[in-house]
Amino acid sequence: MTQKFVMGSPLYRMEQELKRNGIMLSRQTMSNWLLKVSADWLEPLYKCLYELLLKETVLHADETTLQVLHEDGKKAQTKSYMWLYRTSGCCERPIVLYDYQPDRKATRPKEFLDGFSGYLHADGYAGYHSLPPSIAVVGCWAHARRKFDEALNGMSEKDRKGCAALTGKRYCDKLFAIEKDLEKLTPESRFEERQKQAKPVLDEFLSWLQAQKAAPKSVLGKAAYYTLDQWTYLERYLEDGRLEISNNRAERSIKPFVIDRKSFLFVNTPRGATGSAVMFSIIETAKENGLNPYKYLTYIFREAPNMDLDDHQQLESLLPWNAPNDCKIPNAES
Repeated sequence: MTQKFVMGSPLYRMEQELKRNGIMLSRQTMSNWLLKVSADWLEPLYKCLYELLLKETVLHADETTLQVLHEDGKKAQTKSYMWLYRTSGCCERPIVLYDYQPDRKATRPKEFLDGFSGYLHADGYAGYHSLPPSIAVVGCWAHARRKFDEALNGMSEKDRKGCAALTGKRYCDKLFAIEKDLEKLTPESRFEERQKQAKPVLDEFLSWLQAQKAAPKSVLGKAAYYTLDQWTYLERYLEDGRLEISNNRAERSIKPFVIDRKSFLFVNTPRGATGSAVMFSIIETAKENGLNPYKYLTYIFREAPNMDLDDHQQLESLLPWNAPNDCKIPNAES
């Protein structure tokens, strides 16, 4: 499990390596082992973490594609999706959960976040904007900045000087520079300083955007239109000092899956995709809590079979922050 989900080594490579050492162990057998232990011992833990996640008041979300070869009613080339939901930086006990779904419909985050009330950091995907009123979506300034950066990349060095795209990017850079100066403040102080420092920049930036006359389909027009269209969500981080200026936290958490996907390329069945979501979740949550994934999984598989996992107290003893010290990475920052 560690080799596949931490080191990114597909089962077929493990099968080949074992065969070279005289061990006849098929990838199918290894896959069945992984899915069995995941269903028996990791899924109850995943459900417990899910319940705790929904009690938070600030979350992040993201999604990426996944190819599932054998899925009812779909061609093998059709895109499926791995969604990610995680706690924010204000949470003392980080939780990172993956959720496999066959599509990218807006109903997916709505179903997963049923019972959650608070702020949700997300990108500009419209599916997040149809969530219930109890969930306030916070936009991502990294995405807005990227639009102006893309506009600049399409220009020659000579044309960039003093151009509107550069002005737009500089507004974004100024907002990020303010956040960097405020990162060590308490949420209360950060809220106050944002009103003094960031809000005037945002007001000026909005006036500048509204004055632009770029063609909608031009690279600058696309950047300006995107930012104006997302403005309600982009400025929302001013509402609470716990909120972040970007959704980079979610992007960093989904990256391990994206990197591993380059190795395994696809998943055979929906059952395998669901099992992978559970295993990735436990491993990434362990890493976020400063644990060695191999030692933490060993701890779970040693203790869980002797527990009554319907007993909430016993199940909670397996949570990452309750793991013994020998599961922790020396000098790891939690």
